[in-house]
Amino acid sequence: MKVTFLSHSGFLVELKRVALLFDDIGGALPDLGRKPLLVFASHRHADHFSPNIFSLENAHFVLSNDIEGYEGEHITRVGPGEMHAPLPGVLVETLPSTDEGVAFLVTVGAQTIFHAGDLNWWHWEGEPDPWNPRMAEDFRRCCEPLRGRLLDLAMLPLDPRQGVDGYRGAKYFLETASIARFLPMHQWGKFAFTDGFLEACPQFADVTIKVEKDGQTFEF
Repeated sequence: MKVTFLSHSGFLVELKRVALLFDDIGGALPDLGRKPLLVFASHRHADHFSPNIFSLENAHFVLSNDIEGYEGEHITRVGPGEMHAPLPGVLVETLPSTDEGVAFLVTVGAQTIFHAGDLNWWHWEGEPDPWNPRMAEDFRRCCEPLRGRLLDLAMLPLDPRQGVDGYRGAKYFLETASIARFLPMHQWGKFAFTDGFLEACPQFADVTIKVEKDGQTFEF
């Protein structure tokens, strides 16, 4: 498995038979040759979806239903709690989000990859009651399909705008599923925020892969 961090929440995951592109908003892609490309967009926010993805060749698109105005035989539209097989040998499960759209759980052969989109524990100090308790309840409910699942790779939000509360979501994901490798995303370019997470949660140091710049590649 080769993974390229494009920017923000955008990743390219290259597997033996297929490439998976998640929430790309403009990162440079390597030459994939004739390998099939599945392009995922978790929701309509501009930091997760760009219409420029439709210029990609040899691609099939998996779009959250909140992204309107795009139809065609090369497009699969999805909502939360669904299962689809957009290509032979590829199973896509969708989880609800605590923001817009969906999260993606993709199984290809024996490999399972999770991209959370904006599914996160969005705890914000200053919100009136009962906003934060309700968010905590909703987040735990949305994550329940991951309980006990074995994930080879999980791309999870670690958002510095939340301060130390930005650790809550990643910590819960890592406690709920069995995750072999965790790549942080949604850090708004503040990659050192991962260091704070690991200081607060050193038990996850062995599975956390630090992202340090746009375009960085990893081979697992």
